[in-house]
Amino acid sequence: MARVKRLGLTGGIATGKSHVRARFAELGVPTIDADTLARDAVAPGSAGLDAVLRRFGTNIRDASGGLDRKKLAAIVFADREARHDLEQIIHPFVRRMTDQWFASLDPAQHGFAIADIPLLFEAGRRSDFDQVIVVACDANTQLQRLMARDGLSEEDARARIVAQWPLDEKIANADYVIRTDGTFDDTHRQVDTVIRQLRR
Repeated sequence: MARVKRLGLTGGIATGKSHVRARFAELGVPTIDADTLARDAVAPGSAGLDAVLRRFGTNIRDASGGLDRKKLAAIVFADREARHDLEQIIHPFVRRMTDQWFASLDPAQHGFAIADIPLLFEAGRRSDFDQVIVVACDANTQLQRLMARDGLSEEDARARIVAQWPLDEKIANADYVIRTDGTFDDTHRQVDTVIRQLRR
């Protein structure tokens, strides 16, 4: 039975995955974002939020009763065991929703589709995908982008980068690599090339 080819999109934090995913979507490729699913997993009233509060305490709520992501991030990026516990709550939900989404797509309309999974390798999900696209840039560019994007100190930004697999290892395990060191046009040309190769 025909099915949609499953592509995983990943890379380091702040390497430009969201921009690359948006370019694929702009060109008609179905995409889904694991970060959005992860937020859904701990939405107010969800079993995921209840589990997170049981593990990390009610002081990580924000004023509206939802999750204060900055407080939680400060905990999990400073403590590997805490990060593992959070992932055990969120990853099964993300995986289930991703599988349902791929299954819902019509292979007669779409030969392939893309799931943006930041922790694809870290979560042991390589075998869930037919091929993997890694988004990469040089280390200093990544650091500066992360500090600017999230308002982090250099120390905090480095802690978040080293919490993930080294980018070189991700590149070594990729089927396609898209570099975002250059202009947006450079990045778009690489996305266009990958699409042409996948449609062959």
